[in-house]
Amino acid sequence: MSTYCLGTMTFGAESDDDTAFAQLDLLVERGGTFIDTADVYSAGLSEQIVGRWLAERPGMRDRVVLATKGRFPMGPGANDAGLSRIHLGRALDASLRRLEVETIDLYQAHAWDPLTPIEETLRFFDDAVRAGKIRYVGVSNFTGWQLQKAALLSRHLGLSPVVTLQPQYNLLARDVEFELVPVCEAEGIGILPWSPLGGGWLTGKYTRDSRPAGATRLGENPQRGMEAYDPRNRDERTWRVVDAVRDIAGERGVSMAAVALAWLVDRPAVTSVILGARTVAQLEDNLSATGLTLDAKERERLDEASAPVVADYPYGAAGREQRDRRVPG
Repeated sequence: MSTYCLGTMTFGAESDDDTAFAQLDLLVERGGTFIDTADVYSAGLSEQIVGRWLAERPGMRDRVVLATKGRFPMGPGANDAGLSRIHLGRALDASLRRLEVETIDLYQAHAWDPLTPIEETLRFFDDAVRAGKIRYVGVSNFTGWQLQKAALLSRHLGLSPVVTLQPQYNLLARDVEFELVPVCEAEGIGILPWSPLGGGWLTGKYTRDSRPAGATRLGENPQRGMEAYDPRNRDERTWRVVDAVRDIAGERGVSMAAVALAWLVDRPAVTSVILGARTVAQLEDNLSATGLTLDAKERERLDEASAPVVADYPYGAAGREQRDRRVPG
């Protein structure tokens, strides 16, 4: 799959068909081969738009890696959500219809389901692989113990392995490095980061102590989700990171988005970074990161500015030292 993936959460909501088609065309034009969607995005409209785009471009299906996800509610019933065999069976067939394809390359559990034994979910995925409905299995938004359990059980039971993880990962959100990244490195699981620009914070469009307004996500709703303005504005670490990204971008003559993406692409176990854009211009700017490689000093500056605040043990310096062991000589 390509270094950058086009995430389609905006399709059908913030991006109409024409904008979505233009983004998909631009991705392929720039060498991109990976498209990620989900059944819950715009209640299935995102998948339908991707399906129409594929249908109108003969031969395109064989050029791209197509990923989607299932788990979140698609109706009011008790079995209209979750990772049970009942719901996933319906969800997968519905995704295949909306995407107008016979096989999905990467089918992912969109989140953990505490009401369904993970063995049931993994067996469903394996059956779907054997039936030719999907090619590979992935998960999204799992914690460390959940991912490790899924990886070990799939191996122990001889089932199709979990090959990818989609977590939130960016310079402002590095908690995945404590548990998830080590699991992925140990189990050979590729990381597909979402929200690589921290909900727009790493592009420089938000300023200290000036609440956003206008046609941006936080301008329309400053308390929106994990990137809500007030909590991040109060955190001095936010501005250390933003300032470091801005300084390097100025020195390099590139956008702040390109710097933030270039840092993430080089992180351990990262396979492909998922880009989410409202407009073609935003996607164009994000794709400008292609080919940008930060030097060791630039990476060190960003690592230091964005270092997560942790206790000394087990994730701090004392814990890391104790986990290391070198053979004398």
